[in-house]
Amino acid sequence: MNRGSVTLAAVQGWLATKGWRPFPFQRKVWTAMRAGRSGHSGLLHASTGTGKTLAVWLGALQALATPPGKTAPPLTVLWITPMRALAADTLRALREPLPTLAPHWTSGLRSGDSTSAERSAQDRRLPTLLVTTPESLSLLLARADAPDTLRSVRLVVVDEWHELMGNKRGVQVQLALARLQQWQPALLRWGVSATLGNLDEALATLLGTPQSASAVMVHGETPKQLDVDTLLPPRVERFAWAGHLGLTMLPQVVDAIAASRSTLVFTNTRSQAERWYQALLDARPDWAGVLALHHGSLDRALREWVELGMKNGTLLATVCTSSLDLGVDFLPVERVLQIGSVKGVARLVQRAGRSGHAPGRASRITLVPTHSLELVEAAAAREAVHAGRIEERQSPRAPLDVLVQHLVTVALGGGFTPEALYEEVRTTRAYRELAPADWQWCLDFVRQGGASLAAYPDYRRAEPDEHGLWRVPDRRLARRHRANIGTIVSDASMSVQFVHGGARIGSVEESFIARLAPGDCFLFAGRLLELVRIDQMTALVRRAAAGSAALPRWNGGRMPLSSTLADAVLRQFDAAEHGRYDSAEMRCVEPLVALQRAWSALPTPQRLLAETWKSREGWHLFLYPFAGRTVHLGLAGLLAWRAAQPARATFSIALNDYGFELLSASAIDWAARLPELLAPTATREQLLQEVLASLNATELARRRFREIARIAGLIFQSHPGEQRSNRQLQASASLFYEVFRQHDPGNRLLHQAEQELLSQELDVDQLAQTLARMGTQELTLRVLKKPTPLAFPLLVERFREKLSNETLAERIARMVAELEGAAPQDAEAVDAALALDGAGAEAVPARDDKRQRRRR
Repeated sequence: MNRGSVTLAAVQGWLATKGWRPFPFQRKVWTAMRAGRSGHSGLLHASTGTGKTLAVWLGALQALATPPGKTAPPLTVLWITPMRALAADTLRALREPLPTLAPHWTSGLRSGDSTSAERSAQDRRLPTLLVTTPESLSLLLARADAPDTLRSVRLVVVDEWHELMGNKRGVQVQLALARLQQWQPALLRWGVSATLGNLDEALATLLGTPQSASAVMVHGETPKQLDVDTLLPPRVERFAWAGHLGLTMLPQVVDAIAASRSTLVFTNTRSQAERWYQALLDARPDWAGVLALHHGSLDRALREWVELGMKNGTLLATVCTSSLDLGVDFLPVERVLQIGSVKGVARLVQRAGRSGHAPGRASRITLVPTHSLELVEAAAAREAVHAGRIEERQSPRAPLDVLVQHLVTVALGGGFTPEALYEEVRTTRAYRELAPADWQWCLDFVRQGGASLAAYPDYRRAEPDEHGLWRVPDRRLARRHRANIGTIVSDASMSVQFVHGGARIGSVEESFIARLAPGDCFLFAGRLLELVRIDQMTALVRRAAAGSAALPRWNGGRMPLSSTLADAVLRQFDAAEHGRYDSAEMRCVEPLVALQRAWSALPTPQRLLAETWKSREGWHLFLYPFAGRTVHLGLAGLLAWRAAQPARATFSIALNDYGFELLSASAIDWAARLPELLAPTATREQLLQEVLASLNATELARRRFREIARIAGLIFQSHPGEQRSNRQLQASASLFYEVFRQHDPGNRLLHQAEQELLSQELDVDQLAQTLARMGTQELTLRVLKKPTPLAFPLLVERFREKLSNETLAERIARMVAELEGAAPQDAEAVDAALALDGAGAEAVPARDDKRQRRRR
């Protein structure tokens, strides 16, 4: 690779016109990309808003830009981003230096938002720089002229690599990079990331094997000040419960927004965003027009209007979800508010970086607790940020559904020979251990649909021609495959539009609309709407004058607490155990913590806390592993299954991020049985068998299989000119699932569904680690007279499944009143209770606690 015509002096001159000077880490990237004959690949890890994009882009121009000629150079740089909105914003940033440094370079965007005119122009000639998404890159690979068109690519930049690395879209990128590398052996690969805990693994996953000895890791050395604070409630609820969306904090949020020039208000769910947007407008009607709402289900035009308003500084605040997590540059934003638990340290850092999005500017995020225990999380999150503890991401291991899809894509894009493609695929991190038998199964699957579908022509998607080159023989199947490329799988959505005038508002999950009848009202896009009728995949609505709003429901609303943040929470409890309340949040929540100690004990890194309680409903066990709700789901089922082995027993299960509750109708001697029930299994295989036996694994795997079948091409979200409903997809997937179970039990997609269920929905590896960690802790059991502050939220979780919202609120209000009436009302009374009960001292292990329980 020859050194480009853009000199370092020219780059520095362009920066000077902006009033900027290059940072040392940017210079390191430029040096690496210009080095030697072919340059170096690498990963740039730096804080959000410190100049990562310019570091790689200006390096690319120095390394690759050639002297101007009569025509623009062919496609040279592919810039991959995980989101369409981020792609458009990135292209604007990359175009800025081109008129000065490389005026002969052309640039463009190819994503699901590209117009047909843009795509047609690119079909004739691709620009020198193309910003795209993983899905659109796969579509390029599926073009018949892909080898000739993409052979000119010299550099691929994967932006926000931390967002892609740990999921199937990242695997899709790995396969695409391996394909491009075959056509261009000197291809440079660069990743850009802001929040990753396992950087060496991230670099190895990006580069694949064999890795270049000259690959570089560049750390952003520019200090980025990150301020994390919390809006403290006027009073702390000692018996807190999740789910009321924290609207009691509305006055403080209003004041915080009013005190800043521009604010992003992040929520974890779209329904929460809708509720907060409406509540803020109700509190401040004068903010109409300067307060906006942004989430992925809103119409593209509305989202772009909001993004432009944030850029121009015309909006005072925007209530949003993860739709604005990544990379979109909103320089005017001064402050970020996070409603509710941020759930992970990396997510906190990412969202904080949306403010002060420029080198030298401080980022500020203010946490808004929606219940008292989130004050502990807030203190823990800040401590983890300052200590640099960030979650790790791992690439999925050999997902065969993604590989099957890739085989058809490559067959369309010029064809392949199995031997060469097998070696190519094994250069990726995800498939480096792909067994020959699995590879042969994938070939058989795309050739004839496997053993059970061989008689159906629709599943003969690729086969060798007379030269041994595998191609797609049917144009109809080719069109269908191109229409369904990708690994993003979600519930089918329905368009929402007004019945009169037909203006489209956005989309909502079909499962939500299916529960509504004409005349029902729901809150969407900040409006109260009435459902008029459903026309195919469109919900026709009109404005509702009055009515009880039903919030739309989207998947993903219950993301688990990360293990990194959960460990930090336990450290906060441990400090409180020793009388240290080192933050404003912990001092604020001290009444709750003190009452937990008085009535029971505190969970700590060294102590596993268990509580039992007898109520009119039966015998309760509360256990607090602090491993996140995903692990608790598997752990609760496993514990209940083990407890029921000697004699039949039925348990009700409730769980949250802190622990879980088992409720049985008959008495169980938990003090005697818990040590045995919590014992780690001898092997991982034994644990897998027990977890699968403890849950309705068949139904869970069936649901997971639907996603795999969609990616693998067994079922299709859409045919050209046809959109299939969510119900049709599920019926088709269930049919395939049963056919394979009965007639092809060795089908590897069935096995993959089971493995993904265990690794993703139940996180068995983390479950095994949790069991091992629990085995090293001191098991402490307390027999309760009343539910404790930690037990109370678990009771609410169980009631939520049985009661309507009004009944639930009334029931909770009665319970809180009863518990507060039984609790000491001041600090001196709590201290006296601690001294009398002895719970503030070192907890007594459950196995030695019989005398203590009899005394109580």
